[in-house]
Amino acid sequence: MADLLHDFHTHTFLSDGELSPVELIRRAHVRGYRVIGVADHAGPGNLLDVVRQLVEACAFCQRHWDIRALPGVELTHLPPIAIAEAAREARMLGAEIVVVHGETPVEPVPPGTNWAAIRSPDVDVLGHPGFLSSEEAVAARELGVFIELSARRGHSLANGHVARACLEAGSRLIVDSDAHHPDDLLTRALAAKVARGAGLTQDQVDTVLNENPVALLERLARRKEGNLR
Repeated sequence: MADLLHDFHTHTFLSDGELSPVELIRRAHVRGYRVIGVADHAGPGNLLDVVRQLVEACAFCQRHWDIRALPGVELTHLPPIAIAEAAREARMLGAEIVVVHGETPVEPVPPGTNWAAIRSPDVDVLGHPGFLSSEEAVAARELGVFIELSARRGHSLANGHVARACLEAGSRLIVDSDAHHPDDLLTRALAAKVARGAGLTQDQVDTVLNENPVALLERLARRKEGNLR
């Protein structure tokens, strides 16, 4: 499993990215990705269309290239009280991965979003959660939600704080690109720099880049088999 590239949070022109789903996945494949999660911004009004198109595009790409392409959504700027229902609906529509746009320090995300995401049984990843509290980090560990270290400008400002909170709590970290442009896609070296820049040791970097993505994929497989909501 060493040196494989996993990235569970990217965007296409179905939201605010620049590429079609097929071109994004193709470019990721050429970049050396083993797994890509395509998680376009979604909420009431566009959830059905986004998931439907991503399910079709990801299935198409997997038939032609050796890459695991996960159709998903990033639930973005929703009222916290609406997150659980939206995540459940996305799952029922066919989303294989559900990311929630966390309380990044550079956008006016509603307070309480981090808690709502962590407590939702249908959420897999809390993206760029900003000033994640120690209580939220502990809850993420207990409920199996993965916490993102972001490579994206602005969102990455709190990576050091997020890493410390999660390491103390024992919650699982992953590195994602939050790619909107083809140049945003990760390389192995860039993913390692994001993790090291957040204050992780080399052993911790290896865990975050190698072991934790595999654990997340296992969680998604259990969910698909009906052994996890």
